[in-house]
Amino acid sequence: MAEHDLTKTIIPYLDRHLAFPLLAHLVETQLFPVEQVQAAQYELAKGTNMVDYAVSLFEQLYPDQEIPEEFSRKRERAVSTNERLQQEAQAVLDVIENPDVAQALRQDKNQNLTFLKDNYNVTLEQINALYNFGQFQYTYGNYSGAADYLYHFRVLSTDNELNTSAHWGKLASDILTGKWDTALEELNTLRDVVDSRSPSSLLTTPTEPAALAQLHSRTWLAHWSLFVYFNHPQGRTLLLETFLSPTYLNTIQTSCPWILRYLTAAAILSRKSAAGGSNASSRVRHSIREIVKVIQMEEYQYQDPVTSFLKELYIEFDFEAAQRQLALAERVVTDDFFLGEFREEFLDNARYLISEAYCRIHQRIDIGDLSERLNLSRDEGEKWIVNLIRETRMGAEAKIDLEKNVIEIHRTALPVYQTVIEKTRGLAFRTQALGAGMLHSQQAVQSQSQPSVVDGAR
Repeated sequence: MAEHDLTKTIIPYLDRHLAFPLLAHLVETQLFPVEQVQAAQYELAKGTNMVDYAVSLFEQLYPDQEIPEEFSRKRERAVSTNERLQQEAQAVLDVIENPDVAQALRQDKNQNLTFLKDNYNVTLEQINALYNFGQFQYTYGNYSGAADYLYHFRVLSTDNELNTSAHWGKLASDILTGKWDTALEELNTLRDVVDSRSPSSLLTTPTEPAALAQLHSRTWLAHWSLFVYFNHPQGRTLLLETFLSPTYLNTIQTSCPWILRYLTAAAILSRKSAAGGSNASSRVRHSIREIVKVIQMEEYQYQDPVTSFLKELYIEFDFEAAQRQLALAERVVTDDFFLGEFREEFLDNARYLISEAYCRIHQRIDIGDLSERLNLSRDEGEKWIVNLIRETRMGAEAKIDLEKNVIEIHRTALPVYQTVIEKTRGLAFRTQALGAGMLHSQQAVQSQSQPSVVDGAR
């Protein structure tokens, strides 16, 4: 399913170090020729200070050629630069790791800078050395060390532009070291920084309008956040909360509609927990409904088997087409870097959605027919349907007749007065809003019809 692979689409919105795991995954899936993927890895590695990694890739690509001399020179420069920057940064680190200094530091960064300068002769240039060494450690592949130095720099620095750069670097380092709780905290902090719309907090150029720069920053953040949301235990729910908010939904529709695949997958993965638990927010419980609207709206610029599955199921109500799309979606999910490990959970939840929709519009269901629509054998389908009825609220309405091999749905009709209450709920509020709107329109018409006063007639 190489035509549905999003790696080439996503990588332009990632730091080159974040792209390495995606390319390594492509080598495993073999969706593309291994030589092409290794060539892409090599081109990315040449732009870093991970010289040994670049050399190993060169040897794989060109086993009959000698290793270029430039790699040796680059290794020597990297080692000398690393030693120099470490000495500069260590001078500051020795001071701030002193227990007495740590206790004396306060929330006010300017006060801290004055204290460090007066008592330990630490200057802004020396503090910037923490950033320079942290950045170099990142290019060197030492992501854990980079995270530590960038954190210490951010605690002391008052340079907003460098602080924002350190935020992005720290987030990337936490992602690459697999510290998902820390990465989630960093992601939330960075999202607040980007949403503040301060020019220094955005990935911007001097000639770029702030609104456009904010859109670009949110687009990058949406792509980086996929690493966190599909690895953190609560990530799928948090993804729905974030991406269904008006600002990020607008960003996805405007700049990166392919993120709809992950938004759709997160909604499907969260469906059973959202249906069965009362702790889920309203946005998560109704996420399928919202996402279906967006899929229908954005179909002209993006669709794949994952989004088409929901479209066929909830817009077209074509169960045969939904079955075909689910079979394709299974292959897409299996090959996707972010979704691969959720394959079984995705299929289980997707079958739950099909069963829920099918049982909602039928009173008598043939188990063999439903099993076929779920891409299961008759025996597997029977076991799956029995477990579904036992685990969900369908158990109070559905009964299985094993002799006839059918499911009978007995729905209790709502009392008339309950139906009236549901229909008229919020009627008073809507009437009040309508009256206020009519009054506002009437006042606007009256103000326009009044003659204006001429200064000379007074």
